Amino acid sequence: MPYSASAETRPHPRPRLRLRPRWWAELVLIVAVYAAYSAGRLMARGDVSTAVGHGLAILRIEKALRLNAEHPLNRLFTSTPALGIPADFAYASLHYLVTPVVLIWIFRSRPARYRAARTWLMLSTLLGLIGFTLLPTCPPRLLEAGHGFVDTMAQYSSYGWWGAQASAPRGLGGMTNQYAAMPSLHVGWAVWCGVLLWRHARSPFMRWLGVAYPVVITIVVMGTANHYFLDAVAGVVVMAAGALLTRPALRLADRLWASLPFAPAGAPDGVPAGGPAEMPAGPAAPSRPSLPSLPSAKPPIVSGGCDTSAGDRFPGQRTRTSAPSSPSVPAASAADDAAATAR
Repeated sequence: MPYSASAETRPHPRPRLRLRPRWWAELVLIVAVYAAYSAGRLMARGDVSTAVGHGLAILRIEKALRLNAEHPLNRLFTSTPALGIPADFAYASLHYLVTPVVLIWIFRSRPARYRAARTWLMLSTLLGLIGFTLLPTCPPRLLEAGHGFVDTMAQYSSYGWWGAQASAPRGLGGMTNQYAAMPSLHVGWAVWCGVLLWRHARSPFMRWLGVAYPVVITIVVMGTANHYFLDAVAGVVVMAAGALLTRPALRLADRLWASLPFAPAGAPDGVPAGGPAEMPAGPAAPSRPSLPSLPSAKPPIVSGGCDTSAGDRFPGQRTRTSAPSSPSVPAASAADDAAATAR
């Protein structure tokens, strides 16, 4: 009958690994983090005079280093509505549209990379919040008119939904911190999107779009007088710091998860048991049940215990010159065989 492994010999099934986290849990987490970020950004409002002083100091540094690209770009956008209006739309919308689209795309098409990408974005955003708190900065558009900047968002506000207070909808300007300019997370989030598109997109067009997107956003934030060039540089630095902290943060999160009394055995969703950074390339091969080892037996005796008489030989049979190993054959039979051979 066919062999079937018993319950004792069957291996325990492997715990199932969820490559893609639960979407509703991720949605709750992202909304909670963004709400905390928005509230912290509002509470990080500093003194207006301090913010203006920081903005003027940045402007002086840029002029000394000949990095002042804001003035020519702002004059170009102000004098050319065909450039200024699309730039205002891009500033007011792409920051809140492209970033979640890329996040959802990574969630669906690259689930093994999603957790690290999401953690990178969150850490960098929290680092940006620290920058807003420690260094409140007045953007160029809020400086006095004598400094040569024009608020294009206010100039072209009749074409969009925003008012004269940054990219907030009309009447909701008080819900945003207009002095949270250093670092520029518009540029930082654009860099995050560009890196993910360059690394994981399959189409060459999408990969080069990932290169162009942060460059375009950098030009937009300076031309609309919402950020200085050094704000954009700080946004890139914040994203680089977030990328360096991602792997240690994931390891710490895994250790904290394992220490919880109600946490199930194994790693959280979307994380292999070996570590959080990389995921297995494909499904693991199913393990085959091991058969129990059978007791070893000596090979059977073909002759069935029969033996030839003394002096008889089969054709081509070699003679035995030594005593047989079987105790059933007497020693005298071996002597008779030797004598017969001599005759």
